[in-house]
Amino acid sequence: MQQLAQGHCKHRIRASYNEFRAKEKVIADYILEHPEEIIHSTISQVADNLHVAEATVFRFCKRIGFKGYQAMKIALASELVKGVKDIHETIQEGDDEKTIAEKMFKANTRTLEDTLSVIDEGKMKQAVDILVGARRIEFYGNGGSGIVAMDAHHKFIRTGIPTAAYSDSHLQLMSASQLTPEDAVVFISHSGTNHNILEAVDIVQSAGIPTIGITTIAKSPLSERVDVALFTVSEETEYRSEALSSRLAQLSFIDALYVNVSMQKKEQVQHSTKKMREAIARTRI
Repeated sequence: MQQLAQGHCKHRIRASYNEFRAKEKVIADYILEHPEEIIHSTISQVADNLHVAEATVFRFCKRIGFKGYQAMKIALASELVKGVKDIHETIQEGDDEKTIAEKMFKANTRTLEDTLSVIDEGKMKQAVDILVGARRIEFYGNGGSGIVAMDAHHKFIRTGIPTAAYSDSHLQLMSASQLTPEDAVVFISHSGTNHNILEAVDIVQSAGIPTIGITTIAKSPLSERVDVALFTVSEETEYRSEALSSRLAQLSFIDALYVNVSMQKKEQVQHSTKKMREAIARTRI
C-alpha cells in the first residue's frame, strides 16, 4: 500500500479491511473497537492480548501506511482528539444563519479531506483504465445517488464515449442485460446495500462486464462484488445524514475519473466537445 498522509488511522483500516488476512482482521477489529486501549498500550501488550507476534502487529501498521506501531498510535490519538473537537462543531439550536453556513462548509471540507486520505492509488488507476477501455459506460444509482449518476453522464458525454445514467431499477436491469464485456458500469450507492443496485450488479457481473463501485468506506455487499471499489468517508449529524454529506465525495470521485479519462483521450474529448458546442450554438440562432 502507498504511504498515506498522516492521520485517519481508522479510515485507512476500514478502506483496506476486505483485503486483510485473518490475523490482520483480528488486529484491525481490536483497534477499531478499543482505540483508547491501543494508545495506552505497548506493541508487546497488544500482541499478547491478541495472541499474535509483535512482528505481525508491526507489519500491520506498515500495511496501513505507517512507519511503525508508534506512528500508528500517534495518528490514532490525534484522531480521537479530533473527534472530541468535532462534537463542538455540530449545529446548535441558537446558531445564526452565518454560523450554520460556516459549520456546513467545514463539515463538507472534512468529508472531502477524509475521503482523499483513504484513496488507494492502485484502485484509482484500475478504475480509470476500465473507463478508458470501455466501448460504453453506464452509471447506476438510486435516490440521491441517482442524481450523482446523472451528473456523471452529463460530464462523461463530453468524452465521446457513449454513456447513459439510470436511477430507475427496472431500466437499470433492462439496460444491463444488453451490455457486453466491452462495456463498463459504475454503481453509486452510499450504503452499498441497496437491493436494486445489487440485483443490477449481479446481472452485470454474470456477463463479465467490468464494474466500479463508489460507496461508503464500511464493508458492504457492493464493495465486495464490484471489480474496483472507491470509498467515501463522511459523518452523520443531527441535521445532515451521512448519505447526504457523502454525495460531495461521490461527485468529487466522478470529477476525478472524468478528468483522468479526458487526459488520456484528449483528442477525442476535444473533438466531441467541439461538436457539442456547435450543436448548442445552432439552437441559439
